[in-house]
Amino acid sequence: MERSSEKDAASDEESIDQTASWITKPSRSEDGEMEITPASKGGGPDISADVLARRVWERLVTRDEEKSEKETGPTVSSGVMSEVQAEVVEPERDAPSVSPSSLMDTCDPSISSLCTSSSSSSCHPTNFSLSSSSSSASVLSLTPPLPPSVELSAVLTDTRMTLDVYQGGAAALPLLWRSIPDQLRGLQYLRLGSEDKPGLDGALDVLPHLTGLRSLSIRGHCLCDSQGEHLPGLLTTLPTSLSSLSYLVHLDLSFNQLSCLPSCLLSLPVLSSLLLCYNHLSALPPDISQLSSLTSLSLLGNKLASLPPSLGHLKALQTLDVSHNLLQQLPDEIGSLEELVKLELSHNRLKQLPQSMGSLLSLRELVIYSNDLRMIPQCLNKLPRLKIDVRDNPLGRPPTPPPLPPTPDQAETKIPELHLGFNQHSFCVSSAGCHVFIPGGAELVFPPGCLVTTTRLEWAERRPQRKWVWLEEHDILLSRPLELRPHGITFLKPVEVCVPYHRTRKREVVLRRFDGQSWSTLPTDLRRGSESHSSHPGGRPARLACCSVSHFSWFMAVSRPVKDSCSVTAAGALLVSSADPGVKLHFPPDSTVQTRTVTLQVLEVSVSEVQSLCGDPQARVSPLLCLSQTPSVHFLQPVKVQIPLPSGVTGHTVDMSCLHLLHGDSTAQTWTDITSQVSLYVTHLYAIFYITHFSWYWLWYTTRTCVSGVVRKVYQRLKQFKVQFLVLQRKTDPSQVLLQCLPANKIECRVESLSEQYDGPQPSDLCDLLEGEQFFAGFERGLDISTDRPDCVEGRLCFVFYSSLKNLKEVYVCPAQGQKGPVRGQVSFYRGEIPSDLPEEVARKRKGLDSQWLATLPLKLPALNSENSFIMEELQYPPLNLGDPESGYLTEANLLSISLQISQDWRVIGINLGLSYQELDRIQYKYRDNLGALVLDMLFRWARAQSNAGPGAVSRLVAAMIESGRRDIADEIEDIVNIGRRKYSESLSQAAPSSSSSSLPACLPSLPPPPPPSSGLKCYYRR
Repeated sequence: MERSSEKDAASDEESIDQTASWITKPSRSEDGEMEITPASKGGGPDISADVLARRVWERLVTRDEEKSEKETGPTVSSGVMSEVQAEVVEPERDAPSVSPSSLMDTCDPSISSLCTSSSSSSCHPTNFSLSSSSSSASVLSLTPPLPPSVELSAVLTDTRMTLDVYQGGAAALPLLWRSIPDQLRGLQYLRLGSEDKPGLDGALDVLPHLTGLRSLSIRGHCLCDSQGEHLPGLLTTLPTSLSSLSYLVHLDLSFNQLSCLPSCLLSLPVLSSLLLCYNHLSALPPDISQLSSLTSLSLLGNKLASLPPSLGHLKALQTLDVSHNLLQQLPDEIGSLEELVKLELSHNRLKQLPQSMGSLLSLRELVIYSNDLRMIPQCLNKLPRLKIDVRDNPLGRPPTPPPLPPTPDQAETKIPELHLGFNQHSFCVSSAGCHVFIPGGAELVFPPGCLVTTTRLEWAERRPQRKWVWLEEHDILLSRPLELRPHGITFLKPVEVCVPYHRTRKREVVLRRFDGQSWSTLPTDLRRGSESHSSHPGGRPARLACCSVSHFSWFMAVSRPVKDSCSVTAAGALLVSSADPGVKLHFPPDSTVQTRTVTLQVLEVSVSEVQSLCGDPQARVSPLLCLSQTPSVHFLQPVKVQIPLPSGVTGHTVDMSCLHLLHGDSTAQTWTDITSQVSLYVTHLYAIFYITHFSWYWLWYTTRTCVSGVVRKVYQRLKQFKVQFLVLQRKTDPSQVLLQCLPANKIECRVESLSEQYDGPQPSDLCDLLEGEQFFAGFERGLDISTDRPDCVEGRLCFVFYSSLKNLKEVYVCPAQGQKGPVRGQVSFYRGEIPSDLPEEVARKRKGLDSQWLATLPLKLPALNSENSFIMEELQYPPLNLGDPESGYLTEANLLSISLQISQDWRVIGINLGLSYQELDRIQYKYRDNLGALVLDMLFRWARAQSNAGPGAVSRLVAAMIESGRRDIADEIEDIVNIGRRKYSESLSQAAPSSSSSSLPACLPSLPPPPPPSSGLKCYYRR
């Protein structure tokens, strides 16, 4: 529902230019508007033209002042205009009231251009900015509150400003108002985030001054926190001064904390679209009828228990959404909404509909699913063009009798709680019931009376092996299988089983149960866990998928594409996708004789990903439809399927020769182009075709002629995940090795979290794996696993990849038999058995030598001492011989002293020393937790490379430090060289006769060549 509200907001904003055509004063077209041109090429203004332009402008303003005030609001007087500092200005293209050309209508074109070229007069502040966007961006700093990389042109374009995509972006509005107020007065479209309270309060003080606004959005849920949760909006009220926004047409205040409708909204005369989704509104004011121009009202996700009768006075209202509220009845006055086209009432508590709804002659769509309706009024049968969605209502059932009053014996007692430890895998439950909290976030709720006697129960979390996991096409495993024992036990009352799962977007989460022979999908409810049993950092409760069962077995959480189903009878039916309401199935009457159940799944596909996979930048695709039915027999009448056209394609621009309808066979994994075999036509937004057989259907828009083969390859690649492998060793114990496989978008943060305790090579290159695909890790070249494990097959460690799980194992390794000294081995990853449902052409590529190989990563083990423990020696560098007789020598101790003075500017110094970006990245990854060792390794890597670079190494080091802005280090290096030269000269003077001291060469080495390695200085890594 959140996504639908965002779509409504976007569509409303796009239609503002059409709905506001009667609000603003008509002006000339863009071709007729005045353009600002430079005064002269030489940069200096033409003085005579400037004076003439100012006089003409003052006369025009004086003559049209009264007319402008009547039609467009207050204008700037000529006296004020003449005092504005002279500068060349540019008009804003979408001014809210008066365009520059409208003030020049009676002026000769030559005079208009003359006034335009003037650099000493300033135009109307509503329509002209003090400077261009680019020049403002170079002068005005938006940091803070915006990031340093954000310039003015990124948030302000013509008459539109977008600040809701930056954390604390609303705080930038007061800053901009103080800097460029004239440019902001021309704003017509403004988007603000309401997650930052101080910044929001400052922005609300500025809004009354932006009288030209036509669209305003102050929404929450624009940004997410570190856990991926949407940040709530903090707007609780609006200042009364906002009633000055007399041109406002569209207002979005969704995802905030409004408890009542702000009174200032009732004073907006032309407001036509109002979105108040997901607030805390409990009632609407009776005087809401003052919003006479309102055409769209969305109150989705509030706490409304009733609607005021005055709502019937909104005669222009066309769309009303009050779904996900607490409504129990509707006022009879709702029948007065003569222009109402769509009415959303789903997820309420309605028990009946008023008879006055028969007067809604314009009504085309009535959504009333998930209510308590037991009958539909006969008056709605008089509306032949009306489409009604009545799912999840007890239609035709007798009314539920009222509950019996509670007796004193039935006083509610609180169920006792039991919190289990990680090593506590059994517990006892009595007839009084119990709420059991399992480590990891799972919960079990045993109601009182579910057991007669006290019974001992057990739980275990299994590894996600293939025998415990069953996945359908496009399913993703979200949790490890939870086994509850004993399996044969039967409960007198249903027991609630809650399994924690990882977050998933735009997909449905369900629980699956395995009874030892077959799998079944259970009705699932989603909720948050108990506050006192949080398994997330910061006290955030876990997400739980819950179901009620009478037997214990294996349970796991799975995400799948949203599944919608309905029963089709001989009378026909309409099935609308809840994931994408644009997807609809129309079953005509007499399409079936016996009642059958049909299922619809919609799989959203990334257009950019499809374009990169197929190599066609013009390719567009619609959502993928997965249709199934029980029983699986053809329909007697063609079923009408409506599907949205691919993004960027409309009925006016579509080339029918590029539109292809593909039919997929889920068994053979093949795709066939059936465009010429079905009746396919398009409307402005949708494609419509007729079928009699249910399967997979996919609409493509591409210039390729042979589509089937491309679609088959793209579909197979879409099912795969881009993954990387990690092989890390614990720093305190190199024999303890961690192996993990993760999707590529999760690998960076995972490496960062492990860097304090583990070290190892960089992650592997990208590989492709399917959900649930098996792979192995083999230890090679002198390495072996030092333990017997059930998941170790022929010396290889077995894994099964699941994208939402950790796919992690830790093992102890040892040198292979006969290996002595340090071992430089490797870990290689190989594919497992070829899945049975893999297409033949893909399986064929996995045959032959090394076809199963995925990646190889190096792994080192230190040598063992006499006590059979690893010799943990620190890595050391060999003695250094850096320099030459001309420029002097530097030792290891000299470089160590230099490295201690280098901090975060190490990368700049490395670049100036000539190291490549790739080398610097490898060094940074290797020593990501030790800056000292990082800098030292960079200097020694450069020093070793100087052996073949010729003389002058020390001079190049000095030049690099100067170029990097470290003159202090450069001076220190020169001092070391000078001291060395002086000491060397003194040593020669003592060894040679004084008479020969005057014959020393002009260029002396600062230091003698370093001693042999046995007596050289050793420089160690600093950990």
